[in-house]
Amino acid sequence: MASATDAVSTLMVRKFGVDPAAVRPESPLHALRMDSLALEELRILIEEQLHIDLEDAALTSRNTVGELVALVQEKLVHTGSLG
Repeated sequence: MASATDAVSTLMVRKFGVDPAAVRPESPLHALRMDSLALEELRILIEEQLHIDLEDAALTSRNTVGELVALVQEKLVHTGSLG
């Protein structure tokens, strides 16, 4: 299974055309052109790929890539999906 970092990075690059070099933990999502609609689509893709529920996640374009990865990692640990 891919790590949370790999999964988020891969989806951002492949599905949203984000420059791989720009996907750094400190990068704000808005700087990567991830608006609220893109974030909702990304949330759904992450849920489907990793079999986790991010419905209750309070995520905005002001969050950073690192914060998103940490949230995904936390959900993976809580669901036992991390292996």
